[in-house]
Amino acid sequence: MRLSDYTTLTFDCYGTLIDWESGIVENLAPLLARLPQAPGRDAILQAHARHESAQQAATPTMPYTRLLATVYRRLAEEWGVPVSWEECKAYGASVGRWPAFPDSAEALGYLKRFYKLVILSNVDAESFAGSNERLGVAFDAVYTAEDIGSYKPSPRNFEYMLEKLRTLGVEKAQILHTAESMFHDHAPANAFGLASAWIYRRHGREGFGATMHPGDMPRYDIRFNSMAELVEAHRLEQSAR
Repeated sequence: MRLSDYTTLTFDCYGTLIDWESGIVENLAPLLARLPQAPGRDAILQAHARHESAQQAATPTMPYTRLLATVYRRLAEEWGVPVSWEECKAYGASVGRWPAFPDSAEALGYLKRFYKLVILSNVDAESFAGSNERLGVAFDAVYTAEDIGSYKPSPRNFEYMLEKLRTLGVEKAQILHTAESMFHDHAPANAFGLASAWIYRRHGREGFGATMHPGDMPRYDIRFNSMAELVEAHRLEQSAR
């Protein structure tokens, strides 16, 4: 495959463009500080993934800020720490402050010259607005779980995205779905016959971090360990034309 075969890059945001694992751990600090012995980073992320995924399945229309507040409460219950609802809500409101990966903004600025850029994310519009400021690019379309009424990996999210993109003149064969999460993104992308690029941010680390294990590993068409690597591959492809 060639990157230039596509006109549109559809992105997962959190884990791909925004360093959500750092954002999660940093903003769980008030809770973790009250534990006699805090779990390791990956154990924290795995517990978060378990509660988040269960809550998304149970309450698919719940806005992400409220959902994250509930996840915070569930973690506190699991770890035996009393928390106030105000503290839970403060965690839910932290998403817009989570850091971007160092290469994301520059990579998006470059790719904007060649592609339509689209977000398909498991958040609400207000949370993404804060993240978008950190990414520094105007996306051609933004589709959130709040818009759709369900959370990835529900097929509804991909159906919605494909339907809306057709109104912009973008067909499925023109799309390269670009994401880190095998569970949330590559598995459903496979089901819809979408080409996909794996941005393997967790390379060199064990497990799946803040995402659930996908079961059988989905396929992907091309892998990069960072957005900077994707940009470099595109530059090399352009120079060879």
